[in-house]
Amino acid sequence: MYLEERRLAIIQHLIENDNGSVAYYSARFGVSKETIRHDLNALAESGFVRRCHGGAILSKRNLLSELSSGNSNELLELLKKINSDSEIFNDYRGQKKMSGRVCVFGSFNVDIVAKVSRFPRGGESLMALGSSVGPGGKGTNQATAASKAGAYVHFVSKVGKDQFSRMASEHLTLSEIDSFNLYQSDTEPTGSAIIYVSQDDGENMIAIYSGANITVTDAEVQGIFPALKKSDILLVQLENNFEATFSLVKSARELGKKVILNPAPYSPKAKEFLPFIDIITPNETEASLLSGIAVTDMESAKTAAKEIQALGVTTVLITMGSKGALLLNDNKFHHIKPYPAVVVDTTGAGDAFNGALAATLASGRDLIYSASWASAFASIAVELEGASSMPDINLVNAKFTDHQLS
Repeated sequence: MYLEERRLAIIQHLIENDNGSVAYYSARFGVSKETIRHDLNALAESGFVRRCHGGAILSKRNLLSELSSGNSNELLELLKKINSDSEIFNDYRGQKKMSGRVCVFGSFNVDIVAKVSRFPRGGESLMALGSSVGPGGKGTNQATAASKAGAYVHFVSKVGKDQFSRMASEHLTLSEIDSFNLYQSDTEPTGSAIIYVSQDDGENMIAIYSGANITVTDAEVQGIFPALKKSDILLVQLENNFEATFSLVKSARELGKKVILNPAPYSPKAKEFLPFIDIITPNETEASLLSGIAVTDMESAKTAAKEIQALGVTTVLITMGSKGALLLNDNKFHHIKPYPAVVVDTTGAGDAFNGALAATLASGRDLIYSASWASAFASIAVELEGASSMPDINLVNAKFTDHQLS
């Protein structure tokens, strides 16, 4: 059996069964497990499958079902292109993409959200106005935002072997994220976040248990390199284990990739990243902790930005909610003005901004344009309910244009 025919058979098996193991394919085709791993890695790089512990899961099931329901020779021709590193998914996404490619390494969490009239006081039980359970995590949200903003996105995360791992798989498969690697931990559950959302002003309080997110191994970091090499920008946060994130950041720098760090949730270790990244995007609280300067207004933000830049990073972009954002680049300050919004839920505002920023920069736009467009994107995101809810690109473009003309 030729290589392409074997890979076609793997795809057809996955269409019928959703998943398959290395051991099964090795026995079925009479080849070594290493050969099968090579097949699955090639298919994963091209977006056909997602690697999981011991095997693979079908990626973008509906797309592949359409291809397989027609002439199998069409799929075979697509598989032949794998060896030449063709962008298979871009050809069949059915939507126009920006030219940029973003690799997001970050968390997947299950968000358990309670809507409350106000935040409970210590020791107080408060009746919620509503609740929901859904996909979240800063990495997932930022990957979703970057994809909705028009970039080709490869997302890498890690979950447990529990009931929530299927939620992660199904959510990412049905999302507009183009491709992803979803690793599984043998020792920790899928990460989770307990979120209170105040109905008075849309503000939130969040408690996170990282779970599997902090168990990423060196081998799993190595598995990200094929996607990283093809990307223009690496976007990371601090919800995964520090060692894995730092290792990937340094590798991206060596490859000449632009690196954006969203230092959330804050850790003093964030300072160690600064000589290896291009842009840091703290909010007011994180900027205060990084700099030792209490950020309360634009002037204090400027002082804090200078202190952060002195630690080794080229560009500092402090997000300041309704006050907009402050950009320090080439020793010049720029105020990124806020966009008006009817706030419903601010939980994913920072993630929306970071994902949109990465997507716009990856498309070749300059920093000021990208930050302003990301601000428009985030202003619509806060009008939607749920941290993973991201706006339509056409609405963002319209708001951005109107704002520039006003």
